[in-house]
Amino acid sequence: MAFNPAKPYNELPALPPGAELESRLVLKACIAARAAVAELKAAGQLIPNQGVLVNTIPLLEAQASSEIENIVTTTDQMFLFDGVNEGEADPATKEALRYRTALWEGYQALKARPLSTNTVVQICRAIKGVDMDIRRTPGTTLSNDRTRQVIYTPPEGESLLREKLANWEQWMHGTLPGTAEIDPLVRMAAGHYQFEAIHPFTDGNGRTGRVINLLYLVEQGLLDIPVLYLSRHILRNKADYYSGLQSVTETGSWEPWLLYMLGGVTETARWTMNKILAVRGLLEETTERMRRDASQIYSRELAELVFVRPYCRITHVVEAGLAKRQTASVYLKQLAAIGILREHKIGREKIFLNPTFIELLKRD
Repeated sequence: MAFNPAKPYNELPALPPGAELESRLVLKACIAARAAVAELKAAGQLIPNQGVLVNTIPLLEAQASSEIENIVTTTDQMFLFDGVNEGEADPATKEALRYRTALWEGYQALKARPLSTNTVVQICRAIKGVDMDIRRTPGTTLSNDRTRQVIYTPPEGESLLREKLANWEQWMHGTLPGTAEIDPLVRMAAGHYQFEAIHPFTDGNGRTGRVINLLYLVEQGLLDIPVLYLSRHILRNKADYYSGLQSVTETGSWEPWLLYMLGGVTETARWTMNKILAVRGLLEETTERMRRDASQIYSRELAELVFVRPYCRITHVVEAGLAKRQTASVYLKQLAAIGILREHKIGREKIFLNPTFIELLKRD
């Protein structure tokens, strides 16, 4: 029976697909992706304070993943409101920051339990900021933004959706018959398609699926922390992303989709690795400069703090246990005096920017 985009796709095939996934081209792409991810993991371990990465790269991921859904904010807005006065941010920035929160909460949840439908629900709730759950009512459709033509109607019925998610869970963990030997990166790519096709929520499915991609790489031991900036590739190749998903649905074209995702992993792993190496170089340079030009206030912890918090406030120094409020102000003003930070006043609040680091993060 031909696929009908206007009809609920209750016949969405379970995983594994009938088609061979690990073709010769896919395996070749998988080798390159595995190597790039391994190099990224090693690069991340070069920075002792993982907060430098956890507080920055995921913000870039959150911004890009949100922009894929036409929720547009800036890197500066993300850093300005990250963890401070988020209620004063514009709606797009609030939503993008919730993505970062969802990624962090999901990462913490991995320490207690493996990825599951419950994890997915928790992530979507954090992204949307409301009490989301698996869809119970019909009427969800995906339409072309320009023409408004319906291009896909996901499966309907809570029990059916939960059944398909249970199959998706087994696939991701390699517990379905004959799937244990499939490479985790191939499982991730195929699983991402399946999750988007199931479309278990009324909203937030794309961002939830992209958070799951990163958490899965951590769960499988391919990364220590979720710092792969995969949404960068998807944002830059957005049309290919959606056409790839659609081609699997309409014609069962798995190989082009897997190659697209594996190529994205390779490209963004290398990009993120180079970014991390550049961050490490700048951190070492800043540490040495602080030791030389502000030796009386120097500490490795203070040097790292202005990278963990590139929009640094006096309260950040106090909360880090590095100084009391008045002394913390002196520290930041001295770092501004020697050119490491730049002082800004926003309303009544003083903020100390690490401009070189912020520019490094924004630079493509």
